[in-house]
Amino acid sequence: MSLHFEVVFTCFLRDDTPGTVLDVLRWHLGLSTERPTGLDPDEHTYQVLAPDPDSRLPGGDVASLRRQSRGFAAGMELFAWGLLSRNHWLDDEMGELVTILDLLAPHIEEPGYGGYFREEYDAEPTVFTFQNGTYGPLKL
Repeated sequence: MSLHFEVVFTCFLRDDTPGTVLDVLRWHLGLSTERPTGLDPDEHTYQVLAPDPDSRLPGGDVASLRRQSRGFAAGMELFAWGLLSRNHWLDDEMGELVTILDLLAPHIEEPGYGGYFREEYDAEPTVFTFQNGTYGPLKL
């Protein structure tokens, strides 16, 4: 019997995140159906963050990526790419977590909290963080 997980990414990516990275992220989120050119199919096997319309999570899966205002500094408006993804994954899919974390980590706007995962009946999530272009240790 498989275990099921709730996997949540919630973070800001820098406004200067390369378009190629955003294209890969949009594809993973199901916001684009066309696989980005040059994307390694062995590393990025399928759209892991695309919402499942039949998700077992309360309220369903969520996928959002949008450019957002982060306020003002020195008379200029600051922007970043806001990412929110919530999906229901089987335990066999949890290895894909590293694929997404590797994609995001070099482009994080602010170090710190980046999301979590938890087995669907666990009360305590496993939080992951971003810092210095990488992510915190994971206990899968």
